[in-house]
Amino acid sequence: MIREVFMPALSSTMTEGKIVSWVKSPGDKVEKGETVVIVESDKADMDVESFYEGYLAAIVVEAGEEAPVGNAIALLAETEDEIAEAKAQAASGGGGAAAKPPAPAPSSPAPAAPAATAPSQNGSTAAPSGRTIVSPRARKLAKELKVELATVTGSGPHGRIVAQDIELAAGKTPTPTTPSAAPAATPAPAPKVSAAPAAPTPAPAAPGQLIPFNTLQQAVVRNMNASLSVPTFHVGYTITTDALDQLYKQIKSKGVTMTGLLAKAVAVTLQKHPLLNAAYTEQGIQYSSSINVSVAVAMEGGGLITPVLQGADQMDIYSLSRTWKDLVARSRTKQLQPDEYSTGTFTLSNLGMFGVDKFDAILPRGQGSILAIGGAKPAVVATPDGLMGVKRQMQVNITCDHRIIYGADAAAFLQDLAALIEHEPQSLTL
Repeated sequence: MIREVFMPALSSTMTEGKIVSWVKSPGDKVEKGETVVIVESDKADMDVESFYEGYLAAIVVEAGEEAPVGNAIALLAETEDEIAEAKAQAASGGGGAAAKPPAPAPSSPAPAAPAATAPSQNGSTAAPSGRTIVSPRARKLAKELKVELATVTGSGPHGRIVAQDIELAAGKTPTPTTPSAAPAATPAPAPKVSAAPAAPTPAPAAPGQLIPFNTLQQAVVRNMNASLSVPTFHVGYTITTDALDQLYKQIKSKGVTMTGLLAKAVAVTLQKHPLLNAAYTEQGIQYSSSINVSVAVAMEGGGLITPVLQGADQMDIYSLSRTWKDLVARSRTKQLQPDEYSTGTFTLSNLGMFGVDKFDAILPRGQGSILAIGGAKPAVVATPDGLMGVKRQMQVNITCDHRIIYGADAAAFLQDLAALIEHEPQSLTL
């Protein structure tokens, strides 16, 4: 039997994917659950595993090329005798010519799927079957050096076995890679071994040159176009940050970031204002069961991604900051899992670090609010005793979906956020 390997939908917004590299070559034996190809989705590189055992007979979409979700990207032969037939089928255009359904029915399951992962109790990332996730290069190296994967402990993101782990297990000196700082008690983020270890800064475009959108930029375009249909409004507020700045100086040495403090402050305030953490649906207002704060991060080469601090209100500030550093490091190397950038319920966009005073942010798709944060600067203000003084203040502007959130709702949220930051920032460390 000859089966088609389809371009999988790795996220709810993905419409097409780009082949980063083929782990298997035509004629190679493929085991069930083994990584066959690495696909670039909207915002991450994902291993795609085979649902079936067989032989990779023909590649329809080569590395570097793109294909719509549901289209055939390769042909898988059940036996070696069928390889020639599969090659002939591919050569005649029998594979990939017509789009297939993104989610095939159980009666005709797709022969390849993204490597779904779930965190285990020891912090590693394993497939539902309990099999440890292994990078393609590490798997190949293990065969060459005759290293048993079951005996290797992964040092990559969330326990992923990378090439350096195989070399260490074989008693060899690991090949140097681009260093990356690891936050305390968090696995060291490693570059994606299936691609270049360190992506060079893109060369500036020549005058008159047309640069096509990359997949991340295309995703941003789709999301922004979807946001155009939402009626929004903006509310601004001035917050004095002297107390927050003082707290930051006290705990910065413990790994706490200002982004972490702001995300925690927003999450705690959202506990009092669940409507600001809700989203519009055709049926009504969808209240979220958890407070997941997304924070916009600019990516090299264009586009942005919004790593999610899931359950931010429930994390202590130190764990939250470590988690944030890990998310940012892995987002730079496109190692985030879809639920780590697509499950946000409220978004922060902080351009204050670039010296921006104030700005308005565009509402993300599927959310009800986004908060734009400007930089804190000294300002001359009137003190409660009627004198003049200098205080550090920042401008924040919230954008809300006016179908479910009204001006008074947004103003009440900002008022409580300001009260927390100005008068009770120490509570963020509890």
